[in-house]
Amino acid sequence: MKAEGKRNIWREYQKEIACDHFYYQRSCIRQNFFPASEKTFLKILRDELGKDIYDDPLHTTCTGIGYHTDVVPFDTIQAVVARHFALMTEAGYKNMAISCVTSFGIYSEITETWKEFPEELEKVRKSLKKAIGKEFEVPANIAHASDIIYKFKGEIAEKQQFELINKQTGKPLKIVEHIGCHYSKMFPSKGVGGAEFPHVLSGMIEEWGGEVVDYPERRHCCGFGFRQYMVQSNRGYSLSNSKKKFESMEPYMPDAIVANCPGCNMFLDKWQYTLAEMQGKTYGQNGKGIPVLTYEELAGLVLGYNPWDLGLQMHQIDCEPLLDKMKVPYNPEDKYLGANKKYIGRPEVAACLA
Repeated sequence: MKAEGKRNIWREYQKEIACDHFYYQRSCIRQNFFPASEKTFLKILRDELGKDIYDDPLHTTCTGIGYHTDVVPFDTIQAVVARHFALMTEAGYKNMAISCVTSFGIYSEITETWKEFPEELEKVRKSLKKAIGKEFEVPANIAHASDIIYKFKGEIAEKQQFELINKQTGKPLKIVEHIGCHYSKMFPSKGVGGAEFPHVLSGMIEEWGGEVVDYPERRHCCGFGFRQYMVQSNRGYSLSNSKKKFESMEPYMPDAIVANCPGCNMFLDKWQYTLAEMQGKTYGQNGKGIPVLTYEELAGLVLGYNPWDLGLQMHQIDCEPLLDKMKVPYNPEDKYLGANKKYIGRPEVAACLA
């Protein structure tokens, strides 16, 4: 295929990402699993990139998990999202930055529904006005937070303190990127690169000096699947999905995994602990697990942020092997100190991961 033809095809997989003035929509589960990631995202945008982003204490969960497990009906979730849009409108913003890929999928589904069925939009407007007296405008631009870091990856590279280079070998770190299903598989046009060629995380890795690992199960589900995990009797399906991915990537000896979904981050991290407990099996190098990072944590490491301020001590799989390869300085004694500098305790670790 001619180069121009390839460029034309690639243009179809691009999306518009706003440059500034964002209304931030936090993730309910991310604040519990990796609480420092969202704080890091806000710090990067405000302090490193000089962007205006509003963190609204009034917004709530999008109820996406309830919706995808058939607990919350579509009319209800439309009203919840409409309220978020009303808060954004009242705050004077038009561009929405979304932390969670499930929320991102929900917003995409609802706004696309309103385009195809404008009567649904009018119904929601009337319902919201009647219930709480609020009105709203549909966002001019909806971007996932990883889209925004991707957009400014070059600016971050200009400020980076540490490259994604193994300083022990001088070679690029081998990093697995995992894209959340709700980011681009539900609505391919909403993600950078679509479902076939998602570039949002691989673009960051390559820009910051790393090497993207391509392996057979690269696009396989992490194993979360709400109906798999939320129903206790189905959790074996969730674990087996993750195990399939680990076994597929293991021969390529990755140095780390990076994901843009809070659920994917959690499962790829904690299922390694589970498998180590159940089977005595680890998938990383030297008998360790494979560190799993959020894209905010990865950007923070590149920028030279303190690993414990990034919340890396919240991970089930220790990240120190990655820090050592990058020559990122850290104090092991500070790892389990709380904000008040008091020891908060060390979590249990599977014997084969210790």
